[in-house]
Amino acid sequence: MECLWGEDPVLRMRAADAAEKVSAKKPRLLDRHKAELLGLLAEAEQIELRWHLAQMIPRLRLTAPERQRAREALEGYLDDRSSIVKTFALEGLAELARSDVALWPHVKQMLLNAVHRGTPAMRARARKLLEQRLD
Repeated sequence: MECLWGEDPVLRMRAADAAEKVSAKKPRLLDRHKAELLGLLAEAEQIELRWHLAQMIPRLRLTAPERQRAREALEGYLDDRSSIVKTFALEGLAELARSDVALWPHVKQMLLNAVHRGTPAMRARARKLLEQRLD
């Protein structure tokens, strides 16, 4: 976890990749770090770090205010120069909406916008996320 804040961008990227993989299998292991991770989500500039955080954060047990912070940060990621960051931000927002149905109308509109105006990766992911929500 400490390496996520390290000076070496390669080490940060590898640490983020490892933490994301752990969170996919055992998300509760990162719950005790959620305050720090939410802070990092808001301040991270490195593309690789951002896309991994966009995947990790929605897997945490978040309170309503924490979910709001995550939503705001992920919405900011939609303006990133990286299509990958934007795509994972959409996915993260959809995941947050799964745990908080009140977010769904807003997230649904973002997904619909991405279907029409996003990059090819964003359009494809947004369509998939909308289809999953209909299931």
